[in-house]
Amino acid sequence: MSERSISNFAISAAGFSVKTLAGLLVALSLAGCSSFLNKADTDEFTEADPPDLLYNQGLAYLNAGDINNASKKFKSIDEQHPYSEYARRSMIMSAYVNFRRGRYPETINDAKRYVTLFPASEDAAYAQYLIGESHFRQIPDVTRDQQASIQAIQAMNQVIVNYPESEYASDARNKIQIASDQIAGKEMQVGRYYQERREYLAAINRFKTVVNDFQSTRHVEEALHRLTESYLALGIVQEAQTSAAVLGHNFPDSKWYQDSYRILGKGGVEPKENRDSWMSRAFRKVSGA
Repeated sequence: MSERSISNFAISAAGFSVKTLAGLLVALSLAGCSSFLNKADTDEFTEADPPDLLYNQGLAYLNAGDINNASKKFKSIDEQHPYSEYARRSMIMSAYVNFRRGRYPETINDAKRYVTLFPASEDAAYAQYLIGESHFRQIPDVTRDQQASIQAIQAMNQVIVNYPESEYASDARNKIQIASDQIAGKEMQVGRYYQERREYLAAINRFKTVVNDFQSTRHVEEALHRLTESYLALGIVQEAQTSAAVLGHNFPDSKWYQDSYRILGKGGVEPKENRDSWMSRAFRKVSGA
């Protein structure tokens, strides 16, 4: 195999540890790509094929861009040689190949199995990251159910908690923020729906979720303003004043604060924080004040 082929494979398999990739590429180059592909020109894999041969054939197929046959080779190792070291390697490779193919449920199953069986291995962090990334890539638009966002957050949190020093922890935090913003956006959409229909208590519950659980998202400013509107509509003036005051204290330059200040002024009152309000407690909890 040429040096260029090996380089291309290293790029396509980005995400694995350097140590793991080095081992894979050395094994592949020593065996010779052409001999693997010639010997493996059949879909029938016999029990006589040793695990190292099957594994290197899978790598050769992957390097050649034949993901379908690469997947078959890695799967055959798990079936024919389940207790070999190559079975462990093939398990993470199967997860990776399924991810490349966009088969996210299969990726999640393979990666979960790997993490369960080999939680301390050098590729466990990558396997856990694949679980989170597979959920993340299935997140729909904000108008639809956000279960995938919840699952992505849960899986990415496991990367941060269990593998905080891994190269995937930083991206896991970014994906958590994006998924959280998506969930908060869904809550806002439903809250506005109730508010437009003057179902203010139902609307308040949705905006309250954003303020309590998703303060780091871009939706919290609007949520506080909508609370001001909804509380005023119900005649709960003190809470309306508090939501506006909390908004002004934390986001003084926000256009939503300007809107809240204006509608309070129409009622002859100004923003005034009630420190015993749930909104004040929610922000003190996050700030540590």
